[in-house]
Amino acid sequence: MEGLPNTVWQPAVEAGFVDEVRRFVKQRIVPLANEIDAKDLYPAEIVRDLAKLGCNAISLPKKFGGRELGYAHSVAACEEIGYGSAAVAICLITIFQAQTMLNTFGSESLKQQYLPQFARGLIASYALTEASHGSDIRKLETKARREGDGWVLNGEKSFITSGSRAELFVILAQTDVGVSVFVVPRESAGVSTYIGENSATFGLRNGPHVNVRLQDVRLPLDHLVGQEGKGVRQAVTTLDYSRTLAAGISVGIARAAFDAALVFARDRTAFDQKVVNFQGIQWYFADMLAKIDAARLLVYEAARALDNHDDVIRRASAAKLFASEVATEVAARCVQICGAYGTMVNAPFGRFMRDAKTYEIGGGSSEVLKNALAKRVVNYAAEL
Repeated sequence: MEGLPNTVWQPAVEAGFVDEVRRFVKQRIVPLANEIDAKDLYPAEIVRDLAKLGCNAISLPKKFGGRELGYAHSVAACEEIGYGSAAVAICLITIFQAQTMLNTFGSESLKQQYLPQFARGLIASYALTEASHGSDIRKLETKARREGDGWVLNGEKSFITSGSRAELFVILAQTDVGVSVFVVPRESAGVSTYIGENSATFGLRNGPHVNVRLQDVRLPLDHLVGQEGKGVRQAVTTLDYSRTLAAGISVGIARAAFDAALVFARDRTAFDQKVVNFQGIQWYFADMLAKIDAARLLVYEAARALDNHDDVIRRASAAKLFASEVATEVAARCVQICGAYGTMVNAPFGRFMRDAKTYEIGGGSSEVLKNALAKRVVNYAAEL
């Protein structure tokens, strides 16, 4: 049944690529999706096996062990994995964010040291958030200072996704010049994590979010990523890239809810006929299908923009804004279609709804994305 909403345009995706990922999802991810969600587990073994499949370094250059494919492939992988489990897919997002930061802004020595490890299954986390700052990363409490031939970091990051199993952290810290980005291996002396009071979320549950504590953590000079004081711009650029993948996950959630509800409606009898034969139910599915297809078109247009460096902020913001809202709407509608079954704990619809709603906030809230799009509108108005 998953083929119906997945027949819309997928540009420049190699033949067989989606089928390969979909087989893995069906065999390895779907059977464990409810358990991962219910127990809030980080699926480390699955993530390592996705690396063996080639999904953890799709867009990285071949010289670093990547597949050097266009971003449509990364989006397609996230969509298919998100179809099986958004919690598993979010693991790839944090890996993608870390490697994008390194590949885009890192020195050659830093790239050579870390980028080849991603294809071998390195688990990474993107640690921006602080308890008192949230989405505002223009000034941070985490500090980094030059000392001799290296850097010393002190501070704490909060609510860090994938942090429970991360082997490498990309961390933003304040220097004398401004916000800067650093690569911090987990085994570095002075790095510790703990589960805070508000670590668990009701959706996208890939292990509890953790706080990352840095106590006199010493790093080599080249573990500064990019230019000192340019960390905010680097972080925003990385988020613009990862938002397109996040939008793909949202499409995957919507498709999963759609298919599960369609199977129920096909098999369920009410008032002497199958539920799917009621015109009102058919209209529900027609509306959802149109919106899923529209969201996918936006997402793959955003992937094209990434490849061509073509107004990435606008395309990524629009894709994530629309796809995440469509996913939430579709998940809620599918509960309605399935009636009492849709509300049952052992049915998947609660997971779909929670994951979809969480992704309206995570990785850039709808309001933040609307602000980004509004700036484009204001600039355009000035040119009319």
